[in-house]
Amino acid sequence: MKIVSLLLKFLPHHAPAVCAAVAAVDGASVAHDHGDGRMIVLLEDGEGYAVSDSIIRVHQVPHVMSVTLAYEYSDETLAPEEV
Repeated sequence: MKIVSLLLKFLPHHAPAVCAAVAAVDGASVAHDHGDGRMIVLLEDGEGYAVSDSIIRVHQVPHVMSVTLAYEYSDETLAPEEV
């Protein structure tokens, strides 16, 4: 399982269109819309898509000027390295 949060910036009057486009991205949900052109988006991986795919799709949302990765979590265990 991988989870990331993104901070999106856009012109405030585009908020409804940005929100709708983000909702169409696999594993994406709007956590908070500040109302001033900033939005926090949560992404979670799932069957058939990876978080990296969703991040790319969010970057392609019309009217979004910037996307910043704010947090990343992974609970996948790594195999110990042999020395």
